[in-house]
Amino acid sequence: MSVLRPFRASDMFKFNNVNLDIWTETYNIGFYLHYLSRWPDLCCVQEAPSGRMMGYVIGKAEGQGLEWHGHVTAITVAPEYRRLSLARKMMGLLDLVSEQIYQGFFVDLYVRCNNQIAIDMYEGLGYSVYRRVKEYYGSLGIGKGGRDEEDAFDMRKPLSRDTAKRSIRANGRDMIVTAHDVS
Repeated sequence: MSVLRPFRASDMFKFNNVNLDIWTETYNIGFYLHYLSRWPDLCCVQEAPSGRMMGYVIGKAEGQGLEWHGHVTAITVAPEYRRLSLARKMMGLLDLVSEQIYQGFFVDLYVRCNNQIAIDMYEGLGYSVYRRVKEYYGSLGIGKGGRDEEDAFDMRKPLSRDTAKRSIRANGRDMIVTAHDVS
């Protein structure tokens, strides 16, 4: 049986099998260390009995006032361990910590607009599209349907503190902003 445990700095030497796919953003060592020192309770690893890393999530708490929230910076599962609900477990932990420890109003994440498998999973977890961010991941030019393939959806899930559900909107896919508007 696998175990969900805190992400350790030494895990950066074991996550190549997880990071080497087209959907995973890989950051520099300083980036990971900053998250581990600032928000250790929002960083965890799913580990196989053999010690092999199966996946991980790193997140942070950010914003002010009604915009105070948990943010999923990266979540990924190694290809050989997908479709086992590991991402669901890791997202559940991040949601729980964002709500109970950080007392956020919502949890958000960014996902490539053409990553339909991830979008479907997030929607199944209660997230919805809040807005589309043009060229969030840079620009590869216009793809299918006349839209930039590197746009992102800002997806949000309200937490219990968001009683008015201000963090969601029905027409989020139609709300288009630039990457400068969200930085």
